[in-house]
Amino acid sequence: MFKIGCHLSISDGYLAAAKQASALGANTFQYFSRNPRGGSARKVDEKDITAFNEYLKENNFGKIVAHAPYTLNACSAEPRTRVFARECMQGDLETMRNFDGFYYNFHPGSHTALTADEGIGLITAQLNAILSTDYNTTVLLETMSGKGSELGYSFEQLKTIIDGVENNKNLGVLLDTCHIYSAGYDIVNDLDGTLEKFDSVVGIERLKAIHVNDSMTPFDSRKDRHEKLGKGTIGLDAIARIINHDSLKDLVFILETPNELDGYKYEIELLKSLRNDK
Repeated sequence: MFKIGCHLSISDGYLAAAKQASALGANTFQYFSRNPRGGSARKVDEKDITAFNEYLKENNFGKIVAHAPYTLNACSAEPRTRVFARECMQGDLETMRNFDGFYYNFHPGSHTALTADEGIGLITAQLNAILSTDYNTTVLLETMSGKGSELGYSFEQLKTIIDGVENNKNLGVLLDTCHIYSAGYDIVNDLDGTLEKFDSVVGIERLKAIHVNDSMTPFDSRKDRHEKLGKGTIGLDAIARIINHDSLKDLVFILETPNELDGYKYEIELLKSLRNDK
């Protein structure tokens, strides 16, 4: 089953978001776990969650992706920022106990005034502290573009973080097509080679989901500028190869393109038309 969705708001509740996904032709979706530029989280409504879980089962949804807020920076030079990152992630994972094995995606962070190695050490320390508790959620490190002091733009960095976490059985990777293309992985001309590299460094079994986006900027630009499908430097031919690749086709695909709902509906239909198993 092709698991395809887009980023949606849960401001009207989880069930409303799931129904909106269905109306767009989707069978999964991504939502922010809390205010993306702040720290407030949605209050848990048990009736909404119960109805939501039932709706997902009845409508054969794939795994849902909760995206951590952008303000979560586990490797900040500021101690209070790191404290927020830990409290935020712990709180989100506790809330997600209400769901059946969702994904929790986060940006590894920016090391700012620290070295990259120091930043990676802080990320692994936070994950070790949090994942010492067993959750029913798989935590995903997102591949980044490498702008500024961002971490997680190379497979080697992701591997180092994962290997540094003792209880890493529920730790995986979310691949963002725009980000890794900007980071210097040529998914347009050498998708097989890129995936072979990922498998040899990280392990393909760690790859759980994909943000499928085109890019406004050229290959190896180290910039994070998402574009609508087919309108950027990656192009539809490469995107079609990605969603049909034997190593990727069964993963969860989430659109983060610059669209309103009607644009997402069009792109979901477009991706379905590009699938070989339609």
